[in-house]
Amino acid sequence: MTKNRKTATKLPPRAWQRMLSGRRLDLLDPAAIDIEIEDIALGLARVARWNGQTLGDHGFSVAQHSLIVEDICAHIVPDLEAKWRLMALLHDAPEYVIGDMISPFKAALGFDYRRFEDHLEQAIHIRFGLPALMPKEIKVLIKQADHACAYYEATQLVGFTPDEARTFFGHPPEGYDLALHPWDSLTAKTRFIDRFNQLSAMLNA
Repeated sequence: MTKNRKTATKLPPRAWQRMLSGRRLDLLDPAAIDIEIEDIALGLARVARWNGQTLGDHGFSVAQHSLIVEDICAHIVPDLEAKWRLMALLHDAPEYVIGDMISPFKAALGFDYRRFEDHLEQAIHIRFGLPALMPKEIKVLIKQADHACAYYEATQLVGFTPDEARTFFGHPPEGYDLALHPWDSLTAKTRFIDRFNQLSAMLNA
């Protein structure tokens, strides 16, 4: 006589992450309603650029980087609309879930990674009242500002010579100067949320 055995139910792989806000974000099919700025700010403030290989007592966070990129965009285009400045602030927001991967590794991962990142970015834009898709000219502007910030990071925090940094990131914009001092995560989170609130108020004015 065979014994009855209970068949263990095999659960499918978990594809969601629980956030401190209490939201459960489906990583494969992110919904705008499950995205909160507090979660984004906390995550970005704790994600270090350059895989943490930077000078200083604190890692240089994606949150601090994002604030600088938004500021550089406004330097390049002084009359830039609030919605595009907010989009610049949020340009790396998907990294609150997926972390900051250096560009060569992203390229090695290929199209599937880009599709996932784009899907999450669109959900973030929708959540905060922005166009789901970034216009080409805004994408070019943000990339220019992103490269400019990377130039300063590379030369001041990572050990690149100016010539090396210009080879990879180009020249920073004329008339813009920056001295980098990495913030602690609480400062980075607070300042990111403060700037988000300022730009949101301008967007809704």
